[in-house]
Amino acid sequence: MFKTTLRGITAAALVALPVLAAAPAHSASSGLEPQRLTLSEAIEALPLATESREGYVRTAFKHWIDEDKDKCTTRAEVLISESRTEPVIEGKCKVTSGTWFSYYDGQTLADPKGLDIDHMVPLAEAWDSGASQWTPDRREDYANDLDSERSLVAVTAKSNRSKADQDPAQWLPPLADAYCTYAADWTATKLRWSLTVDKAEVAALRKLADGCGRQEVEYVKAAEDAATV
Repeated sequence: MFKTTLRGITAAALVALPVLAAAPAHSASSGLEPQRLTLSEAIEALPLATESREGYVRTAFKHWIDEDKDKCTTRAEVLISESRTEPVIEGKCKVTSGTWFSYYDGQTLADPKGLDIDHMVPLAEAWDSGASQWTPDRREDYANDLDSERSLVAVTAKSNRSKADQDPAQWLPPLADAYCTYAADWTATKLRWSLTVDKAEVAALRKLADGCGRQEVEYVKAAEDAATV
């Protein structure tokens, strides 16, 4: 997949690898222009459907791959991109220190061992919401989506594991100041990947939006090729 400019350049520079590379086989980039909506408008654009977890296994989403063969896995790419100071990288792109702000709970960490890379919309929730009908390649693209900075986020392991596979009707970040950003990130990710919402989920999002003023949601639709089985 094509990385955001920040992630692609930063990773290449820090591990001193060539910047030019062949285009990856499975890009999540659609080439479309970004869509911008208010949070309330974006929530109303989400398709409503019932959810089913039948057949779900986490291994259906191959993740933490090295798509562009630069020795940095998806996890490492996110750590490099989101560090607020230049991260220390050893060996074959092992990130050993930096400065990360976990916006879910307002914690700042220097040791990446305390961080998880959270799928904004968890893999199980994505499965429930439409990914069960995708090809393995598309699920891999989803699980390693570096084309959108909203899709994957470095947060404390404690907050990520508290969230698990829950949607906003079941879990919200411990830090109330994060609610509007979280609702926008969640909604943007679902719109990007054309994932559905259920009734409880959309009700929770609407309630959040009521307190978020003109919070904006920006997203680019993921490529639709080979989208379903």
